[in-house]
Amino acid sequence: MTDKPIARLAVIGLGMATKPHLEALAELKGRVTVSGVYNRTRAKAEAVEQAFGFPVFDSLEAIAADPNTEGVIIATPPNQRAEIVSKMAAAGKHVLMEKPIERTLKAAQDIVAECEAQGVLLGIVFQHRFRKAALRLRELIDQGALGELALVRAEIPWWRDQDYYDVPGRGTLARDGGGVLISQAIHVLDLMLSLTGPAKSVQAFTATTRMHQMETEDFAVGGIQFASGAVGSAVATTATYPGEEERLVLDGTLGTAVLKGGHLTVTWRDGRTETVGDVSGTGGGADPMAFPCDWHRDLIEDFAIAIRDAGAPRISGREALRVHALIDALIRSGATGSMAEVGVV
Repeated sequence: MTDKPIARLAVIGLGMATKPHLEALAELKGRVTVSGVYNRTRAKAEAVEQAFGFPVFDSLEAIAADPNTEGVIIATPPNQRAEIVSKMAAAGKHVLMEKPIERTLKAAQDIVAECEAQGVLLGIVFQHRFRKAALRLRELIDQGALGELALVRAEIPWWRDQDYYDVPGRGTLARDGGGVLISQAIHVLDLMLSLTGPAKSVQAFTATTRMHQMETEDFAVGGIQFASGAVGSAVATTATYPGEEERLVLDGTLGTAVLKGGHLTVTWRDGRTETVGDVSGTGGGADPMAFPCDWHRDLIEDFAIAIRDAGAPRISGREALRVHALIDALIRSGATGSMAEVGVV
């Protein structure tokens, strides 16, 4: 612990997704200072003040004008992000934002460009990359331990009941930008791309099952060609009751890695095996927030250190555009039935 905090952050938006952020910030007390929280419904902010002792801001303008606030954590619905980011970036506040960046690839690109033009950091919350097992898999790939990547399989068999989609705006294009791909699968798809490198093209099918009444897709499957020459598949749904842990399989010429939830098993061709991590919830069932705050804690601390050191967060907005481009291609392919190229970002 240090006497001086690494950075001072404000929290904007106190909906469901904020729970692990608040718990993580409580654990980071002494290293990251919470300058205050803001929510359009003040009662929510006051409840957080009671529970965590974090001060309450009266407005976004007050946050932008606060000289003690160096950055903000934005956890609002996607359709509210652009205006908030613009206001904070213009005030020189660094931005750590919940996924997705925005509802469309173009809107996401605009936010990234604006933050770059204003000279502020933009980090995106893809906490799955901070799990112990995922970090170990990253090391193995960097070391070439799996050999050349040949085949990739991403499976996200999650569950959301109808009550989840009955919340006004949820699962709509206007508020969320889509369904299972941009709201749930984006986490695993981002982790996948961070390990495999960029995707080149996709052939997809998307649908809404009889499990849900909603505007957008609750099922998507796609074949993927990667720029590296590897091939693979991704299947994602929120219609699998009661929900299972996501699974990412990387088949290399020297061995196979299976990342299931927070647990990694590696089997090499020479007979060796390695296991890393533990079994913990990942939010794949009826409770989307049924997972620990550890990953958020490490991600927020990484962002705070980037502010202090004038560096770059591990997951920048620019890098996060890769998964937006993949999702955009999957949606386009699902709509047309034709193969779609993944745009360069």
